[in-house]
Amino acid sequence: MIKKLRTIAMIPARYEASRFPGKLMKDLEGKPVIVRTYEAAVATGLFDQVYVVTDSEDIRQAVEQVSGKVIMSIAEHSCGSDRIAEAVANLDIDIVVNVQGDEPFTNEDDLRNVLQVFYEEGADTIDLASLMTPMNIQSEIENPNNVKVIVDQDNFALYFSRAPIPYPRDQDIEVTYYKHKGIYAFRKQAVLDFAKLPMRNLEASEKIEAIRYLEYGKRIKMVYSETPAIGIDTPQDLEEARAILKQRAS
Repeated sequence: MIKKLRTIAMIPARYEASRFPGKLMKDLEGKPVIVRTYEAAVATGLFDQVYVVTDSEDIRQAVEQVSGKVIMSIAEHSCGSDRIAEAVANLDIDIVVNVQGDEPFTNEDDLRNVLQVFYEEGADTIDLASLMTPMNIQSEIENPNNVKVIVDQDNFALYFSRAPIPYPRDQDIEVTYYKHKGIYAFRKQAVLDFAKLPMRNLEASEKIEAIRYLEYGKRIKMVYSETPAIGIDTPQDLEEARAILKQRAS
């Protein structure tokens, strides 16, 4: 019998955001964005526990008002992985899933699929897993807010970039562009290792924390998702999210 891995979800929630300050506390059809994300993660039923990890008293209060569990960060952190590493250091777990606080439409199938790789053949070679979804619209491919990923023949990540990769030098070659969806499933040790490793120039240049894992030899298994990523990075994204919820409620 395959041992069930002790699995939790953590939602790193930083109040300040360079592109859209305070976005996690913006109203999304009657609830803050962060509360919508927390409730979506809990509703999947996939986790032994779900936590919001934050340095914001406002976010803490909003989540606790819906009986959510919150861990307050002690140190200052530059990225979600660092925040999670501090929070899980003393927890007895095997896998921690980083659910992005600004992605309130994260669905159960995506989360189940990204967790499944840790139960399949060759799982012991995987340090972390994440999601990718195809992009077909050129403006989305060129948008630097959309992180792109390229993979090898076994769907292990080769590189992440805000630039369109691969570059289409030969227009006759058909390639699929994949958007990185910001959900990670880490082995506990992988995220603890991450927090101890200094940022190198590629990560600093692109501002993509997944690159640090690659630079230090960690293996990231990418899982295909047919569900488009709906993150809230701008006020326009928030309006689109509100429209989606209104449509679902009608």
